[in-house]
Amino acid sequence: MTNTPDLIQADHGQDAVPIHLVTKDGYETWAKTLSSGQRAALEGQKFDGGGQQVGIVPDGDGWFAAGGVANVDTLSNWCLAKLAEALPAGTYRLAGRDPGLSVLGWQTGQYSFNRYKSDPEKTGARILLSKQVKAIDHALAEARAVNLVCDMVNTPAEDMGPADLEKIAERMAKKYRADLNITRGDALENDYPMIHAVGRAAGRSHAPRLIELLWGDAKAPRLAIVGKGVCFDSGGLDIKSAAGMLLMKKDMGGAAHALALAELVMGAGLPVRLHLLVPAVENAIAGNAFRPGDILKSRKGLTVEIGNTDAEGRLVLGDALARASEENPELIIDFATLTGAARVALGPDYPALMTRHDKTAQELIDAGVNCDDPVWRLPLPANYAEWLKSDVADVNNSHGNAYAGASVAGLFLDKFVGTNAEGTPIDWAHFDTFAWRPFPKPGRPKGGAAYGLRASFHMLHKRFGHN
Repeated sequence: MTNTPDLIQADHGQDAVPIHLVTKDGYETWAKTLSSGQRAALEGQKFDGGGQQVGIVPDGDGWFAAGGVANVDTLSNWCLAKLAEALPAGTYRLAGRDPGLSVLGWQTGQYSFNRYKSDPEKTGARILLSKQVKAIDHALAEARAVNLVCDMVNTPAEDMGPADLEKIAERMAKKYRADLNITRGDALENDYPMIHAVGRAAGRSHAPRLIELLWGDAKAPRLAIVGKGVCFDSGGLDIKSAAGMLLMKKDMGGAAHALALAELVMGAGLPVRLHLLVPAVENAIAGNAFRPGDILKSRKGLTVEIGNTDAEGRLVLGDALARASEENPELIIDFATLTGAARVALGPDYPALMTRHDKTAQELIDAGVNCDDPVWRLPLPANYAEWLKSDVADVNNSHGNAYAGASVAGLFLDKFVGTNAEGTPIDWAHFDTFAWRPFPKPGRPKGGAAYGLRASFHMLHKRFGHN
């Protein structure tokens, strides 16, 4: 994993280069406070206070930095990210104010995945000082979680297989004194038959497994977090094209989100009984691969006709969601790189959110707006469930038309989420996320990406409170 140092540090009055924040509208007034030489230096850099602009201003024997922002009074998560990327190595302090929320983008803006480069570019650390110690801790925790998702998704499948996901869960279990239970290989066949069927063709070296982690007071409200861990998806016998397979190292992005969110929950000490479940498989091709037309048993007891072996993520999630439901959780959140249809509808930046309860949906939407991690709700229309009917089994894993692919996949998962002890539907939220950023933005580099992760954590923090 990328070893990024803590780039936000407490301000004890140490030497630091000042950063002056300027807006485009306020630039002329601010520039009047500068010398003619300083103004000329900024003009030479074409700096006029526009958003994400960076300027270097000579000042006697030293210099200070100027950064263009949209609003100097209300700083967003990302308004300092370009400065963090562009400035020379050193220590910095905002002139006349504290960085507030913008510390997150300062940290993530310096993320670089260079694990496989023999001669990685070395730019040095840019450190930002802040007097808000709690804000530093919170921002660093969220940035580490985001960077963990990026690292895991960027890592190719040879080094991020089912066993590697298990090792990450094992590290977390040791760090937070959680209980870890792993069901591997043929031991899955009876209790988790769909996980076994999807993963069995990958062989012993990439054997399928269900990773379960338990943490927290057994009497606390139970929170289940589930992540699709398809470490590589060939499509199975319904094989993908070469272009379609090229990014399938990221098909474990749901597991990456689930593991990162679990670590945020444990690190924050939220008063919950956490149940993390990651079905980890590789959807490979071999003589024992599951086939189109096969009928699989499931942990829930439903039988599933295989209409398409490339709709495998919902199968492994089905068994994991059934297992999570058995413990009567107060809330289940799952993450999955589930459908291309969600990307067609929403593009890369918005994870598709589907929930059973309007209140939960609104809590997640509001949290996403407040922390600049937006999510977008899609429906779970009951009348579309008939498209999953099978002539020979309880349900088909794929529908035969091109409509509402993300919602229909959500409806398939809904069949495996149970009811609580009172017989009412368990509160459940499903994120269909891309886990990949095709176009870089300040603080958010191209490659593996976390969508809906921080929104979920902020929602959980508000719902469950703190000890």
